[in-house]
Amino acid sequence: MSDKKNLSDDLDDMLGDAKDGAKKAADKVSGKASELADDAKELAGEAKEKAKEFANEAKETAAEFADDAKEVLSDGKNVAIIAHITLIGWIIALVMNNGDRSELGSFYIRQMLGLLILSLVFMFIPVIGWILNILILVLWVLSLIGALSGEKKPTPVLGEHFQNWFKGL
Repeated sequence: MSDKKNLSDDLDDMLGDAKDGAKKAADKVSGKASELADDAKELAGEAKEKAKEFANEAKETAAEFADDAKEVLSDGKNVAIIAHITLIGWIIALVMNNGDRSELGSFYIRQMLGLLILSLVFMFIPVIGWILNILILVLWVLSLIGALSGEKKPTPVLGEHFQNWFKGL
């Protein structure tokens, strides 16, 4: 019986030691879990702050970009250049210029209308008209160079007349 009692006492001791070990391990894991949770909260707070900073920077950049885009689109130089791109470009430039009139845009819209009308008229005159259309192409290139430089350069010979004839544009 004493063997059984010793065995029972040994088992009880071992069981007690195992319980104590398990409790210490659980306390240790709980402590580590608490530390990890605190670290996670801290990292989440830092991430939230960085996200706010990024959002604010993105808003500022977007606002600057929008201001730059408005400035570029309101610039008469763009309207002047677009007016040189076929009849469709001229119509687009006319619509853009009606929203926010610029002196440079209006100038080149009038110049190009005159060149487009001359080109249309000369198209129906055989040989001489075709040669004159080559001259109009040269005038168109000179006008485009003026528009690209942002200067009001009237088309040679008829440029001043185009400005007077098409004052309403």
